[in-house]
Parts: sequence; structure tokens; C-alpha cells
Amino acid sequence: MKSVLVLRHVAFEGLGGILPILERQGCRIQYFDVGVDSFFDVSPLNNDLVIVLGGPISAYEADKYPFLTAEITWLRARIVDDLPTLGIGLGAQLIAAALHARVYPGEAKEIGWAPLSKGVDSTSLPALNQMIETQTPVLHWHGDTFDLPVGARHLAGSDKYTNQAFAWGSHCLALQFHPEFNPKMLEQWLIARALEVATTKDISLDRLRNDTARYGERAKKIAELFLRDWLEDIFDLPMASMSSKIFRAKVGKSKLGLLPT
Repeated sequence: MKSVLVLRHVAFEGLGGILPILERQGCRIQYFDVGVDSFFDVSPLNNDLVIVLGGPISAYEADKYPFLTAEITWLRARIVDDLPTLGIGLGAQLIAAALHARVYPGEAKEIGWAPLSKGVDSTSLPALNQMIETQTPVLHWHGDTFDLPVGARHLAGSDKYTNQAFAWGSHCLALQFHPEFNPKMLEQWLIARALEVATTKDISLDRLRNDTARYGERAKKIAELFLRDWLEDIFDLPMASMSSKIFRAKVGKSKLGLLPT
């Protein structure tokens, strides 16, 4: 049975369409509530897969949210060991920060449904490349962006932002857009982000509801095919057991903050 640790920043941004895929794989899923649980209590190398979900804060706001420093350090320890890691939304920005790329405010918020464009290396991940070629709109919800980390493969962009997806190493995938989104989640998102929707130009509740009704189900099906293919590929690999032993031998949990930066 594969073990999956989910770093959750807020309750309304959950696994969505990823959950049934993991359940069909027979995975053991554990949630880690960022800001509540302690990164000192869990090794970054103990799980077969780590999924880092989104949230309405910024990866560069460690002065306001000190746990971000520990989270980025924790993720860096996992990523440099090339263990399977998936970041979505804020999670993608945190992976970029863990790889020493700059994360910063974008020129405008990107909220709503729009298709992806091909990246320089989009064909290196055929399942995502196929999703891009369908030109199916996907849900975007962010105001920040990031530079492409050194050594990363550029997989996708959009009309507003060059960097929407990248891969690093063999098993790390960062997605700025939201392939996990299930249309059933919409009203929770609208409640949680009511102020943001009300104060963002050219965005309205009616438009988000109408576009979700128009694009949501098709996007969900195509995204689930892409995510299923990626997860099945990484689950064919021997993953966490040896690395976690190496980690425990090298670094005690009390020294986690001393990992290389």
C-alpha cells in the first residue's frame, strides 16, 4: 500500500478529483494541516508521495506566516532526493521556492477558466501535453507567479503567465493551475474567496458559476486522466523506504532547520 501525505493549507482546497484516483490505487492518505501540525514531527522522506495543495497566501510571506520557512526547507529536503512530489497552486509556488526560484506578485490576478499553452518541454510529459492540445479551459486562481527553477522542464503556460507548470528531476511536478478542481467545490471556493472575487476586475460570481457550468465537467474528466497517468507512472517506482532510512541516519528531526539551503 502506497502512503500519501497531503499538505493542506485550508480546508476548502482539498484533493478534489485526485482523491478517487488515490482511493482506486489503494493508497493510505494522511493529511498534514499546515500551520497546525509541526514539520519537525514528520520526515520529508517517509511517504511514497507528497501532495502540496493551494491556499490564499503567498510563498514569500514568511514574515507574516513563519511556518512557510519550515515548509520550504522540508520540501527542499524531499525534492533534492527526487522523491515523488506534486504541488498545486500555492504548492507549485512553494516547490519553486524550495528550488531557489523567485516567487513574486504577478501583474494581474488570473481567476477563472482559460486553456493552457504548450511549454518548451511539454512533450516530455505526454499526458499533460495531450491535455494542453485539447485546449480545454482549466481553472486558474492566483495572483502570484514564479521564475522557472534552474534545471526545471517548462511544461505549460497561459495567455497571462509564462509559467503554469514545470517538472524537476524525475518525480516532481508543479502545477499553478487547478487540475484537482471538481465543480462541486465551486460554492465553497466562492464563499472562502468572497472578498477577492468582489475586488478583482472583470470577475464576478455569475461569470465563475456560468463558466464552471460550461467547462467544469469536461475539464475534470480530462484532468483526471492526466493525473491518473502521472500517478500510475510514479507508483511503478521504488520510492520512500530506503530514502527515509538515509534521512534518519543523516538528520534528526531536531536538526531539520539546518538542512542545506
